[in-house]
Amino acid sequence: MALILASGSPRRRELMYLITDDFTVRTTDADETLPADIEPANAAEYLAVQKAQAAAQLYPEDTIIGCDTTVIYDGKILGKPADRSDAERMLSSLSGCTHKVITGTAIISGGRVFSFSETTEVEFHSLSDSEIQSYLDTDEPYDKAGSYGIQGKGSLFIKGINGDYFNVVGLPVASLYRKLKEIKEI
Repeated sequence: MALILASGSPRRRELMYLITDDFTVRTTDADETLPADIEPANAAEYLAVQKAQAAAQLYPEDTIIGCDTTVIYDGKILGKPADRSDAERMLSSLSGCTHKVITGTAIISGGRVFSFSETTEVEFHSLSDSEIQSYLDTDEPYDKAGSYGIQGKGSLFIKGINGDYFNVVGLPVASLYRKLKEIKEI
């Protein structure tokens, strides 16, 4: 029985190595359509379960970990930006404000599903237009929820965080480690 991280994210892969070296990465094409009535705070955990279930269908004998990270500001989910204009809109809205980053995590083992969410509050400094434009000139904002990466140049925008830093990167390392120990998977 293998431990499988069902994510193509290089950041999640790196963070998973903090927990164990004994895992493999497998990606799937899970349906990431959210139900119309889902609360934004529940979206990441819902999608994590969908991703884990898609992988569990392909690898039923293994233990699967699925994750999804959402950025929530003003009660709305800020996903990955569609384009530069969308990224600019998101960064401008986060400027000088606090938002939530929620990573949902699902573990499927022996037909059982264990899921949880971790929430971290992130406060941004007020950003100038030139700071935003310079950041948009990099490749960094375009493949990340909320249009920034806390582990990269986006770190220059962070005034403070309340919660797990690694959760903002995309994997709640301590919580996942403890859950895997609890269900005796590591």
